[in-house]
Amino acid sequence: MTTRCPRILSIAGSDSGGGAGIQADIKTITMLGGHAMTAITAITAQNTLGVQAVHQLPTEMIIQQMESVVSDIGVDAVKIGMIGSAEAALAVADYLQKLGIAIVFDPVMIATSGSILADAETISAFGKLMDVASVVTPNLPELEALGGKDEILGHGCHLVIKGGHGEGAVVIDELHAPSGLVRRIEGKRIDSSQTHGTGCTFASALAVGLGRGLALNAAFEQAISFTRIAILEAPGLGEGSGPLGHQFVTDFQDEER
Repeated sequence: MTTRCPRILSIAGSDSGGGAGIQADIKTITMLGGHAMTAITAITAQNTLGVQAVHQLPTEMIIQQMESVVSDIGVDAVKIGMIGSAEAALAVADYLQKLGIAIVFDPVMIATSGSILADAETISAFGKLMDVASVVTPNLPELEALGGKDEILGHGCHLVIKGGHGEGAVVIDELHAPSGLVRRIEGKRIDSSQTHGTGCTFASALAVGLGRGLALNAAFEQAISFTRIAILEAPGLGEGSGPLGHQFVTDFQDEER
């Protein structure tokens, strides 16, 4: 049953504009045939121009949301996005370490608009989440803030180095294991400002693949393909960095479905 409909829990913040966070996760998971469940860590007032306000949920409520869905519905993979606070990061890590399932950690620090979504104390607590993660998916600025490739791989997880924030006509995405490079994918850079939620989308797509039982290499390739198509299909909403076109990725074919 779970192979047909993997149960994916997203632990992340809510984006009122619908472009990133929980909203992007739900759309991605649904379009890829999974069942999306959520543990909301924060409520944000935001749009394509930036984040206007953030309200952090109590850590106890975050854990209760997780416990409610895990104890009844079950979970095949977890995606972690905006965590909100150091206290929440440590509590979530403690809870997840007992589940023994695939965990994708997208270390959200700065929104596409440039808004800060994690303070220094929270970032320092990310180490505990990397300890329990199967794979960590930072963009290039986040990779640098976390101490680089070797520092992250030292936690025993796999690492995806995303090239979207790089320069040049070619985007290079790499999948690394602690033992070395596993896969490198090159693609033509898409010239678009409609990229709000790309990191959330990629991490959620990766979680769906892992939750369905795909090998990490195959899930990595699937996540890149889905994200690129969603960027190309962006509807052009808002005056800033607009949302992706998850709902238009109808020609995406997952070979395992």
